[in-house]
Amino acid sequence: MTTDTSAIKQHMEVIGADGVHVGIVDRVEGDSIKLTKKSSSAQVEGAEGAHSGHHHAIPIGLVADIEGDKVRLSATGANAMNFEEEAS
Repeated sequence: MTTDTSAIKQHMEVIGADGVHVGIVDRVEGDSIKLTKKSSSAQVEGAEGAHSGHHHAIPIGLVADIEGDKVRLSATGANAMNFEEEAS
């Protein structure tokens, strides 16, 4: 069974399988979820330099479920951050 990723909307919270906040959806683009610049883990963790202020993206394949206004991932919050990619 696959999750209907068309239900992912702007401003939904993205959480890991462990309930840890990963970010806030800016938009779905191709096969990834772009997180808002402000909510991406680089910003949340206080990163500076090249990673600060960039959009980050989570592969859509990590989506396990959509529960109300939350996108739940199949990976834990920490593991999901390992999959984050910088996006323009």
